[in-house]
Amino acid sequence: MHTSLTDPPSTGNATEPTHATAEELEHQKAAITRLGHELRALVEATVRTAASPDTLHRVADGVRHVTGHLTGRRRSRGEIPEADEFPAGARMYSPVTGAGSPLAPPVQVTPTADGLVGHCSLGIAHEGPPGYGHGGMSAMLLDELMGHACAAAGTPGLTVSLQMRYHRPVPLETPLRIFARVTGTDDRKIFVSGSIATQTDPDANLVTSDGVFIAPDPHRARTLFPGMQADP
Repeated sequence: MHTSLTDPPSTGNATEPTHATAEELEHQKAAITRLGHELRALVEATVRTAASPDTLHRVADGVRHVTGHLTGRRRSRGEIPEADEFPAGARMYSPVTGAGSPLAPPVQVTPTADGLVGHCSLGIAHEGPPGYGHGGMSAMLLDELMGHACAAAGTPGLTVSLQMRYHRPVPLETPLRIFARVTGTDDRKIFVSGSIATQTDPDANLVTSDGVFIAPDPHRARTLFPGMQADP
C-alpha cells in the first residue's frame, strides 16, 4: 500500500525509530526503490529540459508541495537506515549503488571469479564535458566498487588513497563495465585495483585506479559508526 499525493501528510513518530519485521522491511525497500526510480527520472528530465521559465516555476512549486509530504521522523547524521545492510550489504541510499538514491546510476554489482563487476549507464545528470561523464563521478564509481571488493574479500575497509588515471573520456548513456579486485593485504591495509570500460569493449580501459583501504579495528569502527550492530 502506498500513500497518494492527495492523502494528508502522516505525522509519523518524531522521536524514536521503530523496528520493522522482515516483511515490513521488504515493503519499505520496494517503496524506497520505486521513489528512487521516479526521482532519478525527475532529475534527468530536469537537466535535459528546455521548458519555459513559467513551466519551471510551476514545476518547482509542485516539487516543493511533494517534498512537504515527506514528514515524520528524520534519521540523524550517522544513523544507519533500517533498510540498509551495513557494512557489507546493500545500502539503499548510496549515491553509487543505492536504488533509493536520486543521484545514483545505480550500479548493479555481481561477483566474478577474481573480484566484482558493476554495470550501469551514466545520464546527463552525471555530465562533465559535454557528452561525457564527470571525472569525479568516475572516481566515485571506482571508490565504491573497490570498497565493495574489500567487503567481498571479508575485510571491509575505509579509503586511504585512490590513484586515478584517466585514459579516455567516459561516454554518457552507454552501458559501462566497472571492475574491482583486491590485489594484496599488509596487516590492516588492503590494496585494490579497479577499471571502467564500456560493455561493448571491456578490454579498452577508459579509467583505471589503484587504491589503499584500511580495515578499522573494532573499537575504531564502533566510534566511527555507533549505529552499527556488534558482531554476535
